[in-house]
Amino acid sequence: MDLKDIRNILRLLKGTDIVEFEYEDEGKRIRIRRGEAPPQVEAARPSAPVSREVPEEKEEKKEKNLVTVTAPMVGTFYRAPSPEAPPFVEEGSMVKKGQPLCIIEAMKIMNEIEAEVDGKVVSILVENGQPVEYGEPLMLIEPL
Repeated sequence: MDLKDIRNILRLLKGTDIVEFEYEDEGKRIRIRRGEAPPQVEAARPSAPVSREVPEEKEEKKEKNLVTVTAPMVGTFYRAPSPEAPPFVEEGSMVKKGQPLCIIEAMKIMNEIEAEVDGKVVSILVENGQPVEYGEPLMLIEPL
């Protein structure tokens, strides 16, 4: 399962009241948990069909160049070193290799997760305080 598959699953779940989803195939497992589903608001749909081929191709090319930061352990994801401190990074932040990106608390031990490459944080995939599984994608970084 690649990042594109995970994003497609997230898009499918977004419009539902499902709060937990788990999938396993050939030894690879993904588990998605979220809080209560937000109230459903139906958006107006365009009357003419919209071509999605070009944007998807661009999205695919972008995804191929991104580095996925994954959870090296099971624990709780934190974006900042303490509740009152600012987050280590935001979407759009420039990072250097070795710079702390987040913390995963496991068994009362705070483990800093560092950037593996110099680049730009494109997306933060996990909410602050959310439990994470080993190998779960946390962030996407576009390398320089």
